Amino acid sequence: MKILENLISEREELTTTMQDICTRAADEQRDLTDEELANVEDCQERAETLDTRIKQLRTVKDGNLEAAKMAAEVAAMGSGEAPQNRAVITDAVHVTNEPLTYEERSEHSFFGDMYKAQVLNDPTAQVRQQRHMQEMDIEHRDSSSSNFAGLVIPNYLTSLATPLARAGSPTIQNSRRLNLPPSGLTVNVSRITTGTTVAAQSAENAALSESTPDDTLLTVNVNSYGGFTDISRQAIDRGTGVDEIVVQDLALAYATSVNGDCINGSGSSGTHLGILNTSGVGDIDIDDGSPTAGETFQQIVKAIGTVNAAHYLPPDVIIMAPRRWAYISGGIDTTGRPLVNPAGNNPTDPVAVGSAAGYGAVVGNIAGVDVVTDAGIPVNLGAGSNEDRIIVTRRDNLLYWSDGNDAPAVVRYDSVGANTLTIRMVGFGYSAWTAGRNPSAVAVIQGTLLAATL
Repeated sequence: MKILENLISEREELTTTMQDICTRAADEQRDLTDEELANVEDCQERAETLDTRIKQLRTVKDGNLEAAKMAAEVAAMGSGEAPQNRAVITDAVHVTNEPLTYEERSEHSFFGDMYKAQVLNDPTAQVRQQRHMQEMDIEHRDSSSSNFAGLVIPNYLTSLATPLARAGSPTIQNSRRLNLPPSGLTVNVSRITTGTTVAAQSAENAALSESTPDDTLLTVNVNSYGGFTDISRQAIDRGTGVDEIVVQDLALAYATSVNGDCINGSGSSGTHLGILNTSGVGDIDIDDGSPTAGETFQQIVKAIGTVNAAHYLPPDVIIMAPRRWAYISGGIDTTGRPLVNPAGNNPTDPVAVGSAAGYGAVVGNIAGVDVVTDAGIPVNLGAGSNEDRIIVTRRDNLLYWSDGNDAPAVVRYDSVGANTLTIRMVGFGYSAWTAGRNPSAVAVIQGTLLAATL
């Protein structure tokens, strides 16, 4: 199709124009001028229109070829001849379901094509990157003066990263998950501070109790977390499995950092306000120079009662450091019997029951409440810098907003070391967090009781 060839040629010219503008600005170490930015945006808009038209024509062309092939096979069957490979353009249209550009076993590497498209100006890699952006249904726009492309990680890489990301964020995974609003740097939560009143009617036809409910807004900041890793051009150009390694590493680091601040963040300098620093959280402070695992169990039961009294609903999760669960699991009674027994063994009179679940999952049960271990709980707290904390709450008291994935949603690509062949991969994401929705329904056990270890 001559029309298709012309459209592709026009699309390539627009790509060249945009690259020339950005390259010139980068070489001169300056931002794009207003005129240049407008030109780039205009080119991009025209390119997107062309991309849609090109895709339509390619579908028609592929359908015509497929229909011609099928017609030839049917004709051959009717004549008794063997089908021949021949292509005849007809008016028939057949819509096909094409594989994604970047899949787990695809021929081309996502990061490899990033390098080829943006540094080597490889036109075939540029086409694949554009096709990928269309598949991800996201706008391809300038994100900095030195880097034109902002690309979404392919789905298969995100899925590979998700298990690692979740393993690094047990507290987040045991919270109420919400989607961030499409815009804005804050989210608001309405909290009822004054409720209705009901009282006995003093006499027939006497006035009923009157009240006006009131609420206050809890404003929660939307914070950004990100990081980067530098890798060699050789690894991108000739390495194997670089995509998976880079994405998994960024995802794990991202999840661990965000989750840690959800527990112990100060709420300043762009960090989340963590549970341990949230005003109004119920503190159970126990100092004991000779603590026991049984005593720890008693304080957990006390914390469960505290949440019940404040919330009129029982807690459903206990979050503790892995070493704290090990300490409780290693406790024995006066007869030498373990305080924590395997749940499948039908234990008699245990303090708690445990399971074979791994880190970050439900590892046991204390007084009917799930126990989850999280290494994000600090173990250097208290006067002796050797204490951890135990958090007792309901999962829906902890609110976490994100774009739906704990892994970094966007990876930017920069060539930062032309003389050293160094390539920089940048991952970042946005999230919001609060334990302040009903802080009195969150209990935190602290004190020298939690300095003891096995």
